[in-house]
Amino acid sequence: MTEYTARFPSLKSDTVVLAAKDPEVEVIINPKWTAFSFGLRKHACVKMKTNGKEMISKIKRKVPGEGSRVCVIVNLRIQFLKRSSGRGSNDKLISNFPFFPWICASLVLLKSFAESVFIVAFLVAYHQNKQLIGEKGLLPCKLYLQNVKKYFKGKINLDALSYAPTIIWFLDWSDMDSILDYLSLFGLATSAFVLVTGCANMVLMAVLWVLYLSLVNVGQIWYSFGWESQLLETGFLGIFLCPLWTLSRLPRHTPPSSIVIWGFRWLIFRIMLGAGLIKIRGDRCWRELTCMDYHYETQPVPNPIAYFMHRSPWWFHQFETLVNHFIELVVPFFLFLGRRMCIVHGLLQILFQVLLIISGNLSFLNWLTIVPSIACFDDISLGFLFSSKRGGVKERVMQMQLKEAAGEQLPLRYGCYVRKVVNISFGLLIAYLSIPVVLNLLNSRQVMNTSFNPLRIVNTYGAFGSITKERTEVVLQGTSSLDPNDPAAVWEEYDFKCKPGDLKRRPCFITPYHYRLDWLMWFAAFQTYEQNEWIIHLAGKLLTQEEATLSLMATNPFAGRAPPRWIRGEHFKYKFSRPGGKHASEGRWWLRKRIGPYFPPVNLQGLKKFYEDRNWPYPVRD
Repeated sequence: MTEYTARFPSLKSDTVVLAAKDPEVEVIINPKWTAFSFGLRKHACVKMKTNGKEMISKIKRKVPGEGSRVCVIVNLRIQFLKRSSGRGSNDKLISNFPFFPWICASLVLLKSFAESVFIVAFLVAYHQNKQLIGEKGLLPCKLYLQNVKKYFKGKINLDALSYAPTIIWFLDWSDMDSILDYLSLFGLATSAFVLVTGCANMVLMAVLWVLYLSLVNVGQIWYSFGWESQLLETGFLGIFLCPLWTLSRLPRHTPPSSIVIWGFRWLIFRIMLGAGLIKIRGDRCWRELTCMDYHYETQPVPNPIAYFMHRSPWWFHQFETLVNHFIELVVPFFLFLGRRMCIVHGLLQILFQVLLIISGNLSFLNWLTIVPSIACFDDISLGFLFSSKRGGVKERVMQMQLKEAAGEQLPLRYGCYVRKVVNISFGLLIAYLSIPVVLNLLNSRQVMNTSFNPLRIVNTYGAFGSITKERTEVVLQGTSSLDPNDPAAVWEEYDFKCKPGDLKRRPCFITPYHYRLDWLMWFAAFQTYEQNEWIIHLAGKLLTQEEATLSLMATNPFAGRAPPRWIRGEHFKYKFSRPGGKHASEGRWWLRKRIGPYFPPVNLQGLKKFYEDRNWPYPVRD
C-alpha cells in the first residue's frame, strides 16, 4: 500500500489515507471520531465496524481495468479519485463532493441576487424615477438635496453626506433626469453582466451597492420601505462573496469565507425573527389568530389568488397564522442547531417565501428574502445545480480539493492577504453594527424597518405588525364641467396600474416588479391628503395631462380630448365579491361603498400658490 497524509482544517487533525490495489481500499479513521458518514455511488458497497477505538471501512468496487483507487476523507465524506496509468497523465476526479464547503453556494447566491433582485430594482428605477423624483417629479430629488444642503449651512460637508449618502452630490444637477437614468442603466447593465457571465468581483458588487444606495437616499418616501434597506444590506454582504479583483466564476485563491456565509445567515435570522416579534407585540389579531381573516383583502396590492384565499374557512386562516408564527419565531433558531437543521431552515424559509409570492404582490421583498436563505446550504446540498461535464465548475472544485488534500499549497497572492484582513474586519463591523439591532429586537417597543447607520449596512426588519381590517381606496376623478359642484357634472375615473379601482378589473400579478405610486396610494387611503401632499401634486399634473405622469397610470379618461378642468379625490371602502356569487357572475371582482371626499375639487389656478410655497415647478400643459 501507498500511504498519503493530508491535513484538513475542518477536521483539525491529520488524516491517514491508504491506497490499495483494486478491488479493495481500506481507510483507517482517527480513533477520536465516533461517527462517520458516507456519500458513495450506487455501485459501491460499504461495510463498517467499530471496536470503540477505531472505525474501519472497506469499500469494494467491481469495475475491471480501472487501476488503483485513492480514497480521501473530506468533511466526513468519501472522495473517489481514478488514477490514470502512465507517466505524466492527469488524475480524473469522479466524486461529487467538493472540499471547499461554500464555493457553489456563493455562485448560486450571486446569480440569484443579480437575477431576482438587482435587475428588477434598477429596472423599476429606470421606468419610474423620472416621474417620481426627476426634474418634474412628484417629489423632485434636486429640491430635496437643495434643502439638505441648506440645512447644513449651504455646504456639501460630512454631515450632509452622512444624512444623505449619494454620489449625486458630486454630479452636475443641471439635468437630473439624465443622472437618474444613467445610474439606473449602469446598475442594470452591471447586474445583467453578473447574471449572464456568473463572474463578479468586489469592485463590481461595490459599484452595484453604491449605485442603489445613491438612488435610495434621494428617493424620499418612494424608497422608504424595508426591502430597500434589505437590498442594500444584502448587496453589501454580496461584495464579500467575491474575489478582490479577479473576474472568475470560481474564486480559486480566495474561496468564500465562513464569516460572510454567517453574515447572510445572521441577516435571514434577523429578518424572520424581527417579523415574528413585531407581530406578536403589535396587532392583537396576531395573538388571537384572526389576522389572516383580513390580510388577503386588505394587503397593499392583492393578486387573483388572494381573491380566493380570502374566502378560506376560519380554521384554515388560524392554521396559516400558526404556521406564520412557527416559521418566523421558531425556525430561525434552527440555524444554530447543526448542518441538517440549518438546511431544514433554508428549505422552510424558501417555501414560505414562495407561498407569499403566490398570494400577494409584495414588490421584490420575498424574492430578496430567498437570497440569504440560500446561505443555509453548502456545496454538498447545492452540487446538483452544477453540471458534471469536464472543465465545469464542479470538476474544477474537485481539482482544487485534490491539491489541498495532497498538501499542495496554492501560492498566496497579495490580494489573498488583503482578503483575509477584509473578512475579519467585515465580521467585526457586522458585530458592532448589530448591537443596536439586537437591543431593538429585545425591546418591547421594537421598531421595524429602521437603520441605525447612514449606509444601511445592518438594519431592523419587520412586516405587517398591524393589519387593517377594512380596505379603503382613494379614487381620482376628473371633469370637464365649469362648475365642480354642478350635480350634472360628469366625473370620470383614472385607473392605476395595479391598485384596485375598476370593479370589473381582475387583480394584477406583477411580483417581483413594483409600482411605487400604487403602493403609496394604499398608505394615503388611511391617512389624509395633508399628510401626503404629493397626491395634490399628482392632481395638478393630471390637470395638464403631463405625459410622464400619465405613464404611471393605467388609463386616462381624457385621452384624445381637452384636459379636465377639475380633479378631485373620492374615498371608498372596497371588499372582494364572493366567488360564484351574484356580483362575481356579473364580472365584478370588487364591491365598493363611498365614504366621502378625500380632497376637494382642485384646478390649476387654485393650485398656483400651493406649488409656489413648496418650490415645485408649476405644471404646464404638454
